[in-house]
Amino acid sequence: MPAHVTPSLPERIATILAALIALAVAAPVISIIMLAIAPADELWPHLIAYVLPQAFRDTALLLIGVGVVALIAGAGTAWLVSLHDFHGRALMLWLLPLPLAIPTYLAAYVYVDLFEPLGLVHTLLMQWLPAADAVELLPRMRSLPGAVGIIGLVLYPYVYLSARTMFQLQSAEFTEAARVLGASRWTVFRRVSLPMARPALAVGLALVSLETLNDIGASEYLGVRTLTVAIFTTWLNRGSLSGAAQLSVFMLVIVALLIVIERRGRRDAEMSSESPRLTPRTPLHGWGNALALIGCGVPVLLGFALPLSYLARQSFRRGLFTQGDAMLWRDAWHSFLFAAIATIVALLLGLIVLLAQRWRRTAWTTLSASVAQTGYALPGLVLALGLLTPVLAIDGALNTIAAWLGRASPGLVMVGSGAAVVIAYVIRFLAVPTGFIKAGFDRIPVDYDDSARSVGASRLRTLRRVQLPLLRPALLGAVIVVFVDCLKELPATLLLRPLNVDTLATSIYQYASRGSFEDGAAAALLIVAASIPPVVWLTRFADMPRGPD
Repeated sequence: MPAHVTPSLPERIATILAALIALAVAAPVISIIMLAIAPADELWPHLIAYVLPQAFRDTALLLIGVGVVALIAGAGTAWLVSLHDFHGRALMLWLLPLPLAIPTYLAAYVYVDLFEPLGLVHTLLMQWLPAADAVELLPRMRSLPGAVGIIGLVLYPYVYLSARTMFQLQSAEFTEAARVLGASRWTVFRRVSLPMARPALAVGLALVSLETLNDIGASEYLGVRTLTVAIFTTWLNRGSLSGAAQLSVFMLVIVALLIVIERRGRRDAEMSSESPRLTPRTPLHGWGNALALIGCGVPVLLGFALPLSYLARQSFRRGLFTQGDAMLWRDAWHSFLFAAIATIVALLLGLIVLLAQRWRRTAWTTLSASVAQTGYALPGLVLALGLLTPVLAIDGALNTIAAWLGRASPGLVMVGSGAAVVIAYVIRFLAVPTGFIKAGFDRIPVDYDDSARSVGASRLRTLRRVQLPLLRPALLGAVIVVFVDCLKELPATLLLRPLNVDTLATSIYQYASRGSFEDGAAAALLIVAASIPPVVWLTRFADMPRGPD
């Protein structure tokens, strides 16, 4: 819109609302910085001596280790299915992203149950070996290497999906030139395909690292004392809010570095040129076909099929569904209610932010859209800590207003009603509907808006009659993904939920903390079952219609 044109009332309202939404997303970070200013001198000698060295070491080693596992599994499988034809490839295209349906904490609980003494694997080994010898053969899941393997096998699809897109679009000229010079298939992958996919790999690894930092359930359960666990124990066990906030500042610095890596990788990806002739897929036969199938099948087996099978076995073996457990369905209702409300609110707010930018592309609307998408980078634990002060301030203001009006004090309205949980979900996952809707708007030419305006249609009428029908696929995708992400979220839910109110995720955490995770297998299975459809829905758009032939 030209600068001299006076904005209409809907445009002004959308611009103001977008700025308020961006401020709400930034509020937890502002709150953490303000909390961190408060002194916590009595705590820091203990943290420096006993907590921080191990926390920084374990966090760094976990990020590096998970990144390596995700890179090997994600980039390797993406290269196999993108540039090769083999029997079973079509099935692997659908199976490889499915570990995203398994939350990291569920995978940790499953693998510990499987490999602990007297667990299923130990019981099978004792059929051939003495009990003591069988224990010696069991891998130690409650360790840093165990956490690296478990979390990496669940999160590798982030690297797989980003790398696969890049592999499919690689030019045939480079690979053919390398093969003419005598390079083997492995050399072409290592010296040509992998470096060309580096921007996509950087983006995928940044997302893997953000999810690893967000994890609290798996790290704590597996005995890895990460910075996230240190914040958790400092806040709850030591009762130091300011100390936890100061540790959170270190976490935000790490997050900022990861965002820089992701943005740089995305920028490099946009600058890459595309050749009209793409690399054809190489047919594999015999041992090559078998090895490719095994290479793709092992990550799927370990990251998805094994946890899913275990949860299904425990659920039906114990009759957890047939017994009609009222607590299970109560927790499922809480999960559904919080997730549904948060999804609707996030969808509406994401639409407002992008409408403001589309209607009036100014520095303010662009900044608002950018800030609104940063919530996903906040680990759930840090987000919960940052929301605590604003939420309690709102509750205090409501009680003050009630006293001024001579009414009874409503108490902790925001926390007691679950509104704090919904707010945390909306802030953390607002980037998802914003991204989907932005992609949808990018496919709607601005000429459509101008044509509607030229015949006298208002902004709102154009939105209702033209844009929303065209945005329907993007809105549907956003609804599915946000809803399932809310179902799986553990740290923010665990810390902000109302007293005596559990969701599926928090009930599973409680079972695991008591050493009876098997009793929560049905709740875990419900989360996984709800997570599979969106992963499948996203997978159907990942392959090129005819392949890069």
